[in-house]
Amino acid sequence: MLTNFHNLPDDSRTWVYQSNRKFSDEEVQFIEDKTKAFLTQWTAHGSNLEAGFEIKYGRFIVIGLNQQNASASGCSIDASVHFIQSLQEKMDVDLLDKMNVTFYSGEYIAHKSLIDFRKMAKAKSVSPNTVVFNNLVNTKKEYEESWEVPAKDSWHNRFL
Repeated sequence: MLTNFHNLPDDSRTWVYQSNRKFSDEEVQFIEDKTKAFLTQWTAHGSNLEAGFEIKYGRFIVIGLNQQNASASGCSIDASVHFIQSLQEKMDVDLLDKMNVTFYSGEYIAHKSLIDFRKMAKAKSVSPNTVVFNNLVNTKKEYEESWEVPAKDSWHNRFL
């Protein structure tokens, strides 16, 4: 059951998928259409799942699931991963590689491999105050409060 992401409770489970590049306007529309269709039919053991999504900065797909009504099962989580994989294939984009870091570089959003981010930290090209995207958030509240944070306040801190 599709709902507005912002109407989901704070404890809703959240998944953040970052792209290795910015989406075009046509791709954003494609993602919105496909994600609406997927979430409308997303179920766990025959129960409809109440879920919403948003696309942030033309680069991130964020899916939230209200677990108060029905929780995601292994099969439903697998279905969502297969859905994201299908977007990757159709759009020739990387959405599942967790070994990449996305952060603000001035007013722009940069995407680097973890290895390159480490090199940048050693070279002082990024600092403890560089705002990073912590895609390991688990709930909507964490997403809203701790997704865009200084590197010193995130798991990225270990590289500084």
